Parts: sequence; C-alpha cells; structure tokens
Amino acid sequence: MSSITSANAEQYSNSQKLAARARLHNNYTVAETDWFPWVAEQLPLEDGDSVLDVGCGPGWFWECATSKLPGGVNLTLSDLSPGMVQEAVQRCTSLPFASVAGKQADATDLPFEDESFDAVIAMHMLYHLPDPSKGLAEMRRVLKPGGFLAVTTNGVGNRRELYALTTVFGSEPFDPAGAAFGYAEAEQSMQIAFGNVSMAEHPAILRVTEPEDVFLALTSYPPGDRADEAQLTALRDAIAEAFRAGNGVLEVVKESALFVSRKAT
Repeated sequence: MSSITSANAEQYSNSQKLAARARLHNNYTVAETDWFPWVAEQLPLEDGDSVLDVGCGPGWFWECATSKLPGGVNLTLSDLSPGMVQEAVQRCTSLPFASVAGKQADATDLPFEDESFDAVIAMHMLYHLPDPSKGLAEMRRVLKPGGFLAVTTNGVGNRRELYALTTVFGSEPFDPAGAAFGYAEAEQSMQIAFGNVSMAEHPAILRVTEPEDVFLALTSYPPGDRADEAQLTALRDAIAEAFRAGNGVLEVVKESALFVSRKAT
C-alpha cells in the first residue's frame, strides 16, 4: 500500500503528473465509448440530484461527461488536495450544473452532515486510503436513504504490459492500485457496507504508437520519478524492445470497472 499512498501530496498537489498518465488513455484508448462518458451512462442519476465527488482530482470527469448527465445536478467537489479542488471548481463552474461547490476534505472524515447527498462518486481513489473501509463508511454516512455510491477501480491485470516495463526499477509487474483495492476488494467491501453491489467492466485496450508517451507516464510516479540515469536508460531500452516486438505498437490490456451500491431506505 505504501507505493500508492506515500507520495500523494507531491503527486496530486496539481494535475501535472496525473496528466502524463492521462495522455496514454486520452490518445491511445481503443473503445466503443470512452471511459468518462461510459461511466456517466451507467450512473443512475436523476434531475436535481445532489452529488458529492470524493477525490475529484482536476474535475476532468465532469467536463467530459456533462452531455451524458441529467439536468439540474448540484455538484460538490472534494479532494484531499486544495489545488485539485481549486482546479476542479474552476473547470466545472462554467458547465451546465445547477450549482458547483468545492471543499478540501479527507475521505475518511468527510465534513458533511449525515444523509446530505443523493449520490457519492469515488473514482479511482479508494486504493489511496490506508483503510478503504473507513472511506466507504463515511460515504455511506453522507448518503441519503435510497442514494447510491459509485466506485471505480482497476483490476490487478490492468495494463500489465506497461507494469512489466517498470521491473527495471525493482517494481512488481502488476498494477499496484489493482493489487491494493481491485475488483475483488471493491466488490467485497461494498457488499459488506451496503448489502448490495453491481459491477460493470469497461471494454477497452490501449494501442500505443509513441514510445516517449510510455516513458513519460512511467516516470511520472514513484519509483520512476526518482530513478537514476542507469534505470532510466534501462527503461528506455525495455520500451524500445517492447515496441520492436509489437512492430511499432504496444498493445496494452485495460481492466477498469464501475461498482454501484445503494443505501437501504
């Protein structure tokens, strides 16, 4: 878990490092529907719902998903990073929401009253918590009866072709996020917290054609962002070999899914 949580303050003070990883998904994903619109289509939101986004990051989801959402949504954006909250609020204020508010918040100690929201969204963030069950308990607390929690996370096999390259840093050849809080953990934890859970997996792959984008992504987070020259050279060599083996293309399996639970009425 330390590989996921130890560098959060530096990693998520703003969206710069996150953008290096997002570039791979934005430029090279092959899918019938892109990730953010696909998630939005699955959310059982209704007109006028009050929605809390826990771990909102820079608000990219809401910018990409606006056309898929019902009208009149009242959006509250929260993140442990004040810089992320500020960026998300700036991005979302001009979008067609009924209201937009921002609040710096710890997911395990949310500064909101009981039963305040119709929906809580937690996208790719629970694996950052030392104890995800505490975050889930807080999200359940602030949900109104009948409201729903939507969680996204990765499977342990997510992007295994990329993580195999990071073994030059001494890293394990699998997604640390999926290992910390993957499909099995999400399903079990939400079932325990809510008594119900449904899962939908986004069908997609990456077909990467630019080696430098792989290099930038893999050196945007620990331990790659602190690698020495010998390790960086070894990474470039490993990336070049992977592209040669794929005739100029690195095809990468993606495993990302949405889990939804409802609070009993």
